[in-house]
Amino acid sequence: MDLIERPFGTTADGQAVSCWTLTNTWGMTAEVLTYGATLRALCVPAPEGVRDVALGFDSVSAYEAHQDTAMGGVVGRVAGRIGGASFFLDGKAFPLSPSQAPNCLHGGFFGFHRRVWQARPARRGGLELSYVSPAGEEGFPGRVEIRVTYALTEDNALSLFYHAETDAPTVLNLTNHSYFNLAGHAAGDVAEHRVELRADRYLELGDGSVPTGRLPDVAGTPFDLRRPTLLGPGLDSDHPQIRAGRGYDHCFALGAEPRVPCRPAARVEAAGVRMECETTQPGLVLYTANYLEAPDGKGGAHYRPRSGLCLEAQNWPDAIHHGDFPDSVLRPGERYDQETRYRFSTC
Repeated sequence: MDLIERPFGTTADGQAVSCWTLTNTWGMTAEVLTYGATLRALCVPAPEGVRDVALGFDSVSAYEAHQDTAMGGVVGRVAGRIGGASFFLDGKAFPLSPSQAPNCLHGGFFGFHRRVWQARPARRGGLELSYVSPAGEEGFPGRVEIRVTYALTEDNALSLFYHAETDAPTVLNLTNHSYFNLAGHAAGDVAEHRVELRADRYLELGDGSVPTGRLPDVAGTPFDLRRPTLLGPGLDSDHPQIRAGRGYDHCFALGAEPRVPCRPAARVEAAGVRMECETTQPGLVLYTANYLEAPDGKGGAHYRPRSGLCLEAQNWPDAIHHGDFPDSVLRPGERYDQETRYRFSTC
């Protein structure tokens, strides 16, 4: 796998940003920015040769202007929402940045997708990005060292391996927030994407899109994606959970089977391209870009609501407030190790 680095500009506060291009022997390429450990572009096998299926921007300033989208970035410390922007851990209260008041969304006002990471070639191939989150950042306890490794495999998969350690008890839930459109990043609506998601239950959302703690059965609802299903009818349905969020923005419970190694989680097909998602994580958030509005996308593309979909493999959101959810606490001496793969082929 080849790695090439080039300058990509500077942040508003003067930090230099690089763009790294990864290429496998089959011509699949990925562009990764040190800003936010962001996947900027992903050119995958397609009937015409290769096709860029990842939404992105052409400048650092555009990423900064649309930071609320977390476009392609690694999200943390905690992906999703933490209800009330606070939590108790070991008997102590920790107030957080209310980035989507009254809740904390995607790690606060300056989550990991807004930080400049350090990058270097990974020892076993790929690109390793690292960031040290100091104790108290956005209100979270503990100093956390994070490494994320991007790699392209020879079976045309993009692999993301996450590793973290802490010096004090904290909460951690990392994911990648890439928006995919298999017809091409500028192709528009994803209503014609056919999605299969291996989950019998999903997390019901309450006020502010915070999980209520209930896990309804998907049967008989637009959330029943256990067989390949066009997104359009579900997006246009009158289901109250769809109406409340203007589309899908829900975590699907992937089941109790062993989490290691990666297990199949989802399959998406559109315009002759297939994407298969595998993960060690217990949940997968399907988000259909319900609030996206970015007229300054790559190459002059205008990204609108439903211009892409996210498959965010992660722990269940707001887990710190639900004792029966998979644990999101990381303690000293423990290792946070998770992997997600997106494999591409023609269909």
